[in-house]
Amino acid sequence: MKTTISGMFLLAATLALALPARADSMRCGSKLMTDGDPAAKVEAYCGPPVSIERREIVRSYSYHRGIPVRGAFEVAVEFWTYNFGPNKLMYRLRFEDGLLVEVETLGHGFYDPSAAY
Repeated sequence: MKTTISGMFLLAATLALALPARADSMRCGSKLMTDGDPAAKVEAYCGPPVSIERREIVRSYSYHRGIPVRGAFEVAVEFWTYNFGPNKLMYRLRFEDGLLVEVETLGHGFYDPSAAY
């Protein structure tokens, strides 16, 4: 009984170490794209995305450099979708002002005859 519990703890520890270190990341070849990377770097390593959605959002603020001020500013937001084919996962990347802020893992990709996998 004692060896079974020890074995279960060892298995749990092994699985915990096998998990990826960052949840918000995407691998393109040997390069890892993570939060804070510029859009130009992502496109250079991963190629052009399958689709790009562009939006402007308004963010409000109430303090600026410690001084209470009310105002708002626009932020350019882009959503890039990558399809790496039917044997790999698709990713949706969110960029704000040209910097990667979120990586969402979608389901498996699909065959696209015009893409070069």
